[in-house]
Amino acid sequence: MPAKDIYHDAVKNALIKDGWTITADPHTIRYEEIQLFADLLAGRTLEAKRGEEQIIIEIKSFVSRSPMRDFETALGQYIIYRIFSKILFPQAQIYLAIGEDIYESFFVQKAIQKVLEETKLLLIIVNLAKEEIVQWIN
Repeated sequence: MPAKDIYHDAVKNALIKDGWTITADPHTIRYEEIQLFADLLAGRTLEAKRGEEQIIIEIKSFVSRSPMRDFETALGQYIIYRIFSKILFPQAQIYLAIGEDIYESFFVQKAIQKVLEETKLLLIIVNLAKEEIVQWIN
């Protein structure tokens, strides 16, 4: 079983408060000979569409001395998960969940915004103290 990120429970609780049901913790992604573990799989019923929306969430804390190095690692992991998930779970969107503090201090930089735009990285910004989702960035 993979180690949980230090903000795992705060993000999980924020998703539950936002109306999501956690359906896997962790979420196994098996493709060919590769087995990976995303942090969470969540779903919720969409009354208007009479269907279910699913999201895969990878949680990152960005606690090392180098946010850029943490970002490089998180982005690589996200892209790999997205490639396999597109095949295995085509209806699910994959999100990177991060704390509001790292978003405001690192992710708002123009260079990082350019990377987000080019890679189409989806974010969930969480107020970790309140365990609440502050923003979805699609």
